[in-house]
Amino acid sequence: MAPVIGFAGYSGSGKTTLLENLIPLLKSNGLRIGLVKHSHHDIDPDKPGKDSYRLRHAGCSQTLLATKARHMLYFEYAEPDRDEPQLDECLSQLDHSKLDLILVEGFRDEPIAKIEVHRPSYGKPLFYPQDKNIIAFASDEAAPEGCLLPYLDSNTPQSVADFIVQWLQEG
Repeated sequence: MAPVIGFAGYSGSGKTTLLENLIPLLKSNGLRIGLVKHSHHDIDPDKPGKDSYRLRHAGCSQTLLATKARHMLYFEYAEPDRDEPQLDECLSQLDHSKLDLILVEGFRDEPIAKIEVHRPSYGKPLFYPQDKNIIAFASDEAAPEGCLLPYLDSNTPQSVADFIVQWLQEG
């Protein structure tokens, strides 16, 4: 299984922006990157009216749209009281033989190595004092007093990329 590192933070903390800037930097190090993102919102990335959308909405439980450039796999769950997805289930759907690293956004309560992304101006509490799986602290301001974790400037994605590459080499 490819190594997994998560990014934990409240909505608006900058996780997605950081990842968007981080992924090309990690790729430039020759890493093949996978991503699992959890959302509490209903999503539909397919376009209404397209064949794949029409066929998927005709009632398939699983739909794989395959092109030369990409595959997209949709799972439809009819159970209205279904629990939130489990990270292990999501990770098992990836082809680990083609990945060097999997980044996870969300799933902040999972026991995986994580970087906390924090924006002090939002006034939200910190995760790291209670979560022993947090291995670094990324913020747009200085680390909190007494934080012994490696500090990463979230406005400098290269520092985060360097930390992750080192973490992979040590792991």
